[in-house]
Amino acid sequence: MPSGPREGVRPAFRQWRAGRPFWGGLLLALGGAEVLLTLKASLDVILHVGMQGLAGYLLPVVMLLCGVLILFNPTQRLFYSVIGVLVSLGTWMTSNLGGFFIGLLLGVTGSCLAFGWLPDQEPRVGRRQRQKQGRAAKTLPPAPARQS
Repeated sequence: MPSGPREGVRPAFRQWRAGRPFWGGLLLALGGAEVLLTLKASLDVILHVGMQGLAGYLLPVVMLLCGVLILFNPTQRLFYSVIGVLVSLGTWMTSNLGGFFIGLLLGVTGSCLAFGWLPDQEPRVGRRQRQKQGRAAKTLPPAPARQS
């Protein structure tokens, strides 16, 4: 079986992921999903019922939607991350203490990561690359002194 098409999947995903606040959007979406799942918990597990009805379901859905929109529309990440952090904090009152604090923390952390992401930032140089550059600089002969 040829492995040609599979070789391009991982680098293509890495390139796609590098062009957007991937971890921020993913954490925000996971936080929304977690809060939605805790709304369906049994009555023995529920700590705080909160406001029943639409608000308990609307805020986690907005969290999930903001996380997905951050992933697929990174140019509007600032707006989505501000809405995401406000909605995440709102789930504390409406949805079982923000999904037993787990969904709340995931949502706030993801929103902060998305807000702080810079699209035109230079990629970080890894530790191995820095060590390699340092060793190469040490092995270079010193430059001759100029006489004026």
